[in-house]
This record gives sequence, C-alpha cells and structure tokens, in this order.
Amino acid sequence: MTDLGSSRPAASRSAYDRGAPPTAWAGWVAFAAVMMFLLGSVQAVQGLVAIFDDGFYHVTDSGLVVEVDYTVWGWVHLLLGALIIISGVGVLSGNALARAVGVLLAVGSALLNLLFIEAYPIWSVLVISIDVLVIYALTVHGRELRHPRT
Repeated sequence: MTDLGSSRPAASRSAYDRGAPPTAWAGWVAFAAVMMFLLGSVQAVQGLVAIFDDGFYHVTDSGLVVEVDYTVWGWVHLLLGALIIISGVGVLSGNALARAVGVLLAVGSALLNLLFIEAYPIWSVLVISIDVLVIYALTVHGRELRHPRT
C-alpha cells in the first residue's frame, strides 16, 4: 500500500509562527520581577518604620529635602511598595502593561528615595540601585518573557 499522507493541506510555517522563542535574556525579566518583589517589600518596610517610629531616622522631618511629616512619607512608601509588588506579579506573567507600569514605578521609587536620602542614606542608595537594575531589565529585555498565545 502506498501512503497518500494527510487529507488536509500542509499548513505553512508562518501560520504557526508566533515570533522568536524567548532567549536566555528572559532570565533578566524574571530577575526584574523578583527584584520588584524585593523592592516592594523594602518600600513597605520603610513605610511602616516611618509610620510607627519617627525617631528611627537620622534627621527630623524638617531636615528632609521636602519637609513632610514622616507619617505621610510612610504611607507613600507603603502604597508604592504595594503597587510595585502587584506590578511585579504582572511582569512575571508577561503582561506588557505591567512592564510599563513597573518602569514608571521604579522611576518614581528612585525619585522618592532620592528625596528621602537624608533620612536614611544607605537604605535609600540601596533602593535606588535596585530601581536602576529593574529599569534596565524591563526596558532592555522586557519582551523576552512574553508567552506565545496558544
């Protein structure tokens, strides 16, 4: 017997082509998502400390770049931390909007900690460094983690 093959016409490769598969750079995006979890947690801890213990910081609220009560700073840090964690979940799932929001939140976090640097310099510099890593990973390699549609 001869094999006549499938009765369906052969589909072209382009019909199933969903773009290039993720490369090894996808690890940077997963790294960014994990760093966003860490960053959000650090921001939340920083916020809780500012809310509950004003005397913890090096200067009083009048010695900050922007003279605002530590309770206000604490709520801003806490809210920003929660938003960064939520955005990190979206980045890990491959959502492009979460990636864009993540970049904006990381920029906002860096600016906020730049204004807060007088209160706790080492902590703020550490957070700014993590922000820079997150921004780099999301802007340069952000598309790598997108999952193909099935």
